[in-house]
Amino acid sequence: MQAIGLTKHYGQVVGMEGADFELARGEILAVVGDNGAGKSTLIKALAGALIPDSGQIYIDGEPVRLSSPLDARLIGIETVYQELALATRLDITQNMFLGREMRKPGVLGSVLRQLDKKRMRQQAAEQMHNLGIRVQSIRQAIETLSGGQRQAVAVARAAAWGRKVVILDEPTAALGVRETHQVLDLIRRVREHGLSVVLISHSMPEIFAIADRIHIHRLGRRAAIVSPKTTVMSDVVAVMTGALPSDAVVSAALAPAGAPDF
Repeated sequence: MQAIGLTKHYGQVVGMEGADFELARGEILAVVGDNGAGKSTLIKALAGALIPDSGQIYIDGEPVRLSSPLDARLIGIETVYQELALATRLDITQNMFLGREMRKPGVLGSVLRQLDKKRMRQQAAEQMHNLGIRVQSIRQAIETLSGGQRQAVAVARAAAWGRKVVILDEPTAALGVRETHQVLDLIRRVREHGLSVVLISHSMPEIFAIADRIHIHRLGRRAAIVSPKTTVMSDVVAVMTGALPSDAVVSAALAPAGAPDF
């Protein structure tokens, strides 16, 4: 996935100004930036939640126009926002298939529009098992789950339907230490299942623990791409805040070896 020259103005306010973006296949890319840097605007554009004034987004080298989140979903991009968008009174299966319910085959589904609850429960259980997510029952209501478990369900749903990219907005916010580690492990497993992950986070220790590369956003555009293996945390923060010029950090603009762009 790639974006070139994305620009978005809100009247006199600049959300993005010639922003570039690059995500390699099968990598975890962290996006960091100070408040007001424009990273939320960038992510919304990639998720189809807003339309840039100019610039172009590419998938598999082909230009695409994302006019809505549905457009993004249709090409395999799923987003988990900080609010999670879970229906707390519904159970895990119902949330996994919310808006994508399966109907029974034949007349029962096409005419009587009966839901195939058994098949949905089986697939939801398989997805949770494959990602190593443990819950008492797939029929548990979301409101009975812990914060970490709710986040896990939201991520599992995104991974189930996302064919190319999963975008995670502050997935460990308000979680305890143990649940944070569980969610980070889950993100690694999502990547192991062949998906690329975009991680938006303010937690530098978490980013350095999990990211393959770090996209630093400042003043509405990409300031630098760095590797957590060759760049120290303090330098990333310094570039974010403008205390250090972007050319002072080691660039990792090329995609990781063996992980071509798409």
